[in-house]
Amino acid sequence: MPVTARLSRAFYDKFGDEVANQLVDWFNAVDATYRADLRELNEANFARFDAKLEQRVAELRAEVAAGFAKADAKLEQRLAELETHLTRRMFAFWVAQAATTVGLVFGVLQIIKH
Repeated sequence: MPVTARLSRAFYDKFGDEVANQLVDWFNAVDATYRADLRELNEANFARFDAKLEQRVAELRAEVAAGFAKADAKLEQRLAELETHLTRRMFAFWVAQAATTVGLVFGVLQIIKH
């Protein structure tokens, strides 16, 4: 909200209305110029800030994506190791089951023969 410069009545009486009005107009013009310059400076600073913020957000997104990719690769590796481990255990279980079944069959056959 612009502030209009005003001078006292004594100033108008001493220097006259024309000179006083010219001085007031000059003050107002200088004020408007400074306001415009300040607005431009603020807009330029905000544009630089916005660009830096956008760059940092992009960098952060890249870091997060890389972190997720690394975690995903680790998870895939661990799942593959777990699958191998479970496959070995299942194989051992089925071998033991087969041996037990074969033993039972031979035992039953031995009982039947006698």
